[in-house]
Amino acid sequence: MILHARLATALAAALIAAPVVAHAADDIQERTLKFGYSTFEAHPLGQGANKFVALVDAKSGGKIKMKVYPATQLGSETQTISATQGGVQDIVGTSTAPIVGLVKEYAIFDLPFLLANDKQADALVDGPVGQALLAKLQDKNLVGLCFFENGFRNVTNSKHPISSADDVSGLKIRVMQNPVYIDAFKTLGANAVPMPWPEVYTALESGAIDAQENPFGIIYVNKLNEVQKYVSVTKHAYSPWAVMMSKKLWDKLSPTEQKIFTESCNEAKVYQRQVSRAEDAKIVAELKERGMQINELTPAQLADLKAKLQPVIAKYSESLGVDLVKQAQDSIAASQ
Repeated sequence: MILHARLATALAAALIAAPVVAHAADDIQERTLKFGYSTFEAHPLGQGANKFVALVDAKSGGKIKMKVYPATQLGSETQTISATQGGVQDIVGTSTAPIVGLVKEYAIFDLPFLLANDKQADALVDGPVGQALLAKLQDKNLVGLCFFENGFRNVTNSKHPISSADDVSGLKIRVMQNPVYIDAFKTLGANAVPMPWPEVYTALESGAIDAQENPFGIIYVNKLNEVQKYVSVTKHAYSPWAVMMSKKLWDKLSPTEQKIFTESCNEAKVYQRQVSRAEDAKIVAELKERGMQINELTPAQLADLKAKLQPVIAKYSESLGVDLVKQAQDSIAASQ
């Protein structure tokens, strides 16, 4: 099923209602840049990246080109973040979890069950908290342009459906190299195994690990149905995707060029999130066709998981700072 291509075509047509106006070319230089990220190009994140590239090209009058390197061609997320800091890579798209090692406040996105729906997620990443977090990257030799959407995370495994902490207990689960995820799944009784993404499929296939957690899009495009039987819709965390530029490059850009990148990223994020959300329901149906068993947790079951994770939520809320967590909660409440 060519699911992604059809949706991308339809959404692209809907979103190109107004023509893209190129900026004055006097202070725009010819540039060819490297944009690397970890997902496949067919994933909504890859489609968003292509939209971003096309917008920059159009707004620069064809002067600024970006070559995309999807599917970890330039390395893992941590490797490509480091390469972008050093100026070896120009632009990187990455989930926010690996950024926590650079800016601890990015762990706000990892707090279990902080967000319940798309509206709340948009309010957080596009509001004061998200914009402040993008600004903090400059001290780490990165410039945050915008947030795309990876999505709400769900647990897959090869053993059984998950509806309670007892079902999580004992599972060897791959988690990102991020302390909140490690602590959260250990608290639920799992054996949390931090592992770079390129190693995960093989580890699942060999039985070295039993489980992993990711949004539906990642599960689908990586064909995890081939090595995992069960998907449990836990939505235990929401995962944004930060689009970041090397500060070394940013400082060489003219104000016009800088504006082109920020405008293009913010336009592309609207398209990318629409693609992501339109695909989720179709992906669920496709995964079922591929033989995966998908179980929805009840509100009571989700509340029970959240209650068991309160020690983790309290621990990281304290380390993040009361003010930041309160600001996040206020943004979420205002979106209701």
